[in-house]
Amino acid sequence: MEHVHLAVEEDDLYSGYNDYNPTFDSEELENDAGFQQAVRTSHGRRPPMTAKFPGTAIGSRPLASSFGVSDGAARPMTAVRAAGYTSSLARGSTFDPLGQSRGPAPPLEAKNEDTPEEKIKILEKKVNDLIEESCMAQSMGALQLALEKAKEAGRKERALVRQREQSGNADHINLDLTYSVLLNLANQYANNEMYPEALNSYQVIVKNKMFSNAGRLKVNMANIYFKQKNYPKAIKFYRMALDQISNVHKEMRIKIMQNIGVVFVRMGQYSDAITSFEHIMSESPNIKTGFNLILCYYAIGDRERMKKAFQKLISVPLGIDDEDKYIPSNDDASSNMVIEAIKNDKLHQMERELKTLAEKYIMTAAKLIAPAIETSFATGFDWCVDMVKTSQYVELANDLEINKAITYLRQKDFNQAVETLKTFEKKDSRVKSAAATNLSFLYFLEKDYDQADRYADLAMNADRYNPAALINKGNTVFVKQDYEKAAEFYKEALRNDSSCTEALYNLGLAYKRLNRLEEALDCFLKLHAILRNSAQVMYQLANLCELLEDPQQAIEWLMQVISVTPTDPHALAKLGELHDGEGDKSQAFQYYYESFRYFPSNIDVIEWLGAYYIETQFCEKAIQYFERATLIQPTQVKWRLMVASCYRRSGNYQKALETYKDIHCKFPENVECLRFLVRLCTDMGLKEVQEYATKLKKVEKMKEIREQSGREGSGRGRREGREGSAGNSSHSSSSTKGERLSARMRSLPASNEPYEASSPKELDVSYVDPLGPQMERPKTGAKKRVDDDDFADEELGDDLLPE
Repeated sequence: MEHVHLAVEEDDLYSGYNDYNPTFDSEELENDAGFQQAVRTSHGRRPPMTAKFPGTAIGSRPLASSFGVSDGAARPMTAVRAAGYTSSLARGSTFDPLGQSRGPAPPLEAKNEDTPEEKIKILEKKVNDLIEESCMAQSMGALQLALEKAKEAGRKERALVRQREQSGNADHINLDLTYSVLLNLANQYANNEMYPEALNSYQVIVKNKMFSNAGRLKVNMANIYFKQKNYPKAIKFYRMALDQISNVHKEMRIKIMQNIGVVFVRMGQYSDAITSFEHIMSESPNIKTGFNLILCYYAIGDRERMKKAFQKLISVPLGIDDEDKYIPSNDDASSNMVIEAIKNDKLHQMERELKTLAEKYIMTAAKLIAPAIETSFATGFDWCVDMVKTSQYVELANDLEINKAITYLRQKDFNQAVETLKTFEKKDSRVKSAAATNLSFLYFLEKDYDQADRYADLAMNADRYNPAALINKGNTVFVKQDYEKAAEFYKEALRNDSSCTEALYNLGLAYKRLNRLEEALDCFLKLHAILRNSAQVMYQLANLCELLEDPQQAIEWLMQVISVTPTDPHALAKLGELHDGEGDKSQAFQYYYESFRYFPSNIDVIEWLGAYYIETQFCEKAIQYFERATLIQPTQVKWRLMVASCYRRSGNYQKALETYKDIHCKFPENVECLRFLVRLCTDMGLKEVQEYATKLKKVEKMKEIREQSGREGSGRGRREGREGSAGNSSHSSSSTKGERLSARMRSLPASNEPYEASSPKELDVSYVDPLGPQMERPKTGAKKRVDDDDFADEELGDDLLPE
């Protein structure tokens, strides 16, 4: 009866119904680790544990029920085990397994920031933040701010060290923090080109034995000496750094040796540089070192070693994957998605840049050594081409052949250049298009427009997306005055390459010839956004504004032209013309005078300046300009008469008489000169007056006879028919236009004087393009080269050729 439990009124009637003593569970004995251990060892002979319920193994753990979480130790749940609730809790208590009824947790104790340890931690955090801010400022280009932050970090770090010493924690100084502060400060000094301060900061780190691996910073010190062009000291520090770096860090040692070789090249010690570069090429070859080695061999003129170095250069492994792996296959959709994702990622961009750099070095090296390794540059180029064809850079062989043709051009051997380019007619489309483009360009410059058109068509058929070929085709149509068709080719070139400046420029010229001025203005404004400092583009904008009757805007564009090319005499003359048209004579005189200073042979400027001085009644100053015009155009009697007229107006009659006599000797049939001679001799009472009067009558009579015969001839011409007359008048008009001066003199104030009275009433100064006749000429598909005098000159080349 001791195991019989009577139901208590407060307890649950069904408590203990599911209680099960695990001792009687014999089915799980095989999996019971404790039982198996007791069977195998003496573990089972321990004295039995006392239990609240005799005959069970429950011990003092209360039985579980369905009303509360058991307070006892958790046991593994079995299929016959209770859910883990007990009736030990009082009836009516709420279910609160998370203990939320006990209220919120007490607040955390506030930190006491007055303790030395807390002050040190706060100061350390401020120092770290300042270092980080300094680095961020440097990365954004704010070098001065970065230096200020680095200095402030240094000050706070020293305050931190003093505070540690005062608190008795001198042994716990944070060396890593001190190292970071000093290194950042030295770097910021170097970035701001404060090299002595940077060297001092590096020296503090290097001399402190507590900083491990501080010897590597001698590389930074050597770099500073290199920038200061103190090359012996730079080599010394590079070698000291090399001694302190173990052979484990092979890559760093290679880079330091490369720097040593570069310094030796700067010093002109090519033999020592060759030693460094050869060691690198034997240990860890790379493209840049191979190129430097070729330069050194070229400097000492060693042909055989140049060849060997070139072979080493083209055999350097780049360590990049083949481009074929980026070509999607049609079978696997998932792999195509992966290829699409990695086709233009950062890694592939880096691989392309590395390959482009390697090709650039190989092309430059081949062009450099080709004339030096053989007796002729053609033989040298052929050797380089053969070597490249057997390497991993097979596609560069064709580009080398094109460079061979360009070298012929630079040597003025056009026939050989054309023959070399013609060999590409049977090559693959890319190379064929490039060669045909250059041939079209050459024939265009020689004004053989039929051949230029033929090769432009060939280039377009080989590669329709070649913008240079489309430009050359447009140019051949442009010179035939088919501007609409030319504009279509230029627009197609722009569709293929939106950054093609030649196509945009030529399109603007085509619209200008078609009198579509607004569209032309739009083209040149777009081009100005790309080429901000192009004098050609700004001149075209000024010219278009003038045609659109906006002289003020034209003046603003021309002001930008002379800000880029301040010594351009034609731009200055055009500014003078525009100001003269606006009525601002003083400003016009200033620009015309500046134009005369830079180019004293412009007859239009000389004539305007002479007329300006006559108008302002400074005839003596006008004489020098008309005398210069006489030197430029000695067959024009007009300038000599103006010189004599200026002498007469200034009261120097004797000098005027001598000048008129000289004119009469050189131009005896000039009526105006004889009239002035008669008048001057009469006023001065000279005996020669009768002689000159007789000559004047003879000349006038001859002139009348000529005019009468000319009228009779013109009458016969009218009777021959309108067509013949129209043709003759057209020829006469064009001939007269070709001989007519581009400027007309203002009428002079004197009256009853034959020469001055017959002069025109207005000054009409025309303008020549500031950049020469090629301003209105369409650009070719080749790249542009700007000479020192800021005149645009076309040079052979396209996107497939090196700069």
